[in-house]
Amino acid sequence: MITVYHLSSSRSERIVWLMEELGLEYQLELFQREASGAAPAPMKAIHALGKAPIVRDGDTVLAESGAIVDYIVHRHAMGRLALPPEHPAYARYLYWLHFAEGSLMSLLLIALVLSRVPEATASPVTGRVRDRMKQMLSFVDAQIGPGPWFAGAEFTAADVMMVFPFTTMRHFLAYDIEPYANIVAYLARIEARPAYQRAMALAGPKPR
Repeated sequence: MITVYHLSSSRSERIVWLMEELGLEYQLELFQREASGAAPAPMKAIHALGKAPIVRDGDTVLAESGAIVDYIVHRHAMGRLALPPEHPAYARYLYWLHFAEGSLMSLLLIALVLSRVPEATASPVTGRVRDRMKQMLSFVDAQIGPGPWFAGAEFTAADVMMVFPFTTMRHFLAYDIEPYANIVAYLARIEARPAYQRAMALAGPKPR
């Protein structure tokens, strides 16, 4: 059985959600952030970097959201929630599966770091990053418009990867998604999914 090590208010919620969508059995171990926001030291006993998400599958310990999603989908779910290479939307599926961390989260994390440096408030770099965020969010909004899902007609693991930046990440970095009507509508579709509701009840951020 897969063990999912979940850190409160973190990207590991994706893995809990994935397991719920796939209906796979798993064991959930919860860790709370320290007062500083850091992961607790015991997580380093599981993986040297001590960062969530982490899963254990027998003797295999794996970190990184994208790698874990890919591993579970192909090792344990016979490719469910992935698209095969011959599928017309395969390239689109791959793009959004990797866009979530490779482009979107990397930019949001830069913005988050800048937001915590008082001297950066007046820096032109901060302005450029915020402009880049608006450009990227507008791009995502246009792309999800035809919907209903990021790969098109089918809900896939790309959706599991793409939701966190628009939901839990905004607990750390304040930004408004209301101007992006397609993203807002997309999130409403996600929040209506029973598996997502179950996952958030188990692993979602707690109300402030």
